[in-house]
Amino acid sequence: MVGIRVNGEVREVAVDADTPLLWVLRDLLGMTGTKFGCGIAQCGACTVHLDGVAVRSCRLPVGAVGSRTVTTIEGVGATPAGAKVQQAWLDLEVVQCGYCQSGQIMAAAALLAANPAPDDAAIDAAMAGNICRCGTYVRIREGIKQAARNG
Repeated sequence: MVGIRVNGEVREVAVDADTPLLWVLRDLLGMTGTKFGCGIAQCGACTVHLDGVAVRSCRLPVGAVGSRTVTTIEGVGATPAGAKVQQAWLDLEVVQCGYCQSGQIMAAAALLAANPAPDDAAIDAAMAGNICRCGTYVRIREGIKQAARNG
């Protein structure tokens, strides 16, 4: 049994400690908002927060989480930065297909929580590992800027 704190709730799961966090979230806890993309931590679709820091859940063993808090797309709206990012995404209609957007929102929310007024270079650095196959990068950048202005 492995215990993890997800979106403020302690959950116990019967898995090996080396099971990727992504599969614990999706398959055992039913939190399917976090997506599987590449499986090698390169695309960003599986991004979650670990104590507020954006991490790739597809390569993170659940046993490495320890006592730290996991926040998923299902819970990020309860954070100030997450709520602002989600609202900006809606206001600007950032999403096209939507597959990568949970990871994009998680990366953007972590950025704004750490840096409430990022410049273009900070946005580029924070979002560099999140791939959008539909190419909504311009809307993503504008969403981050709007969320920052609403901060």
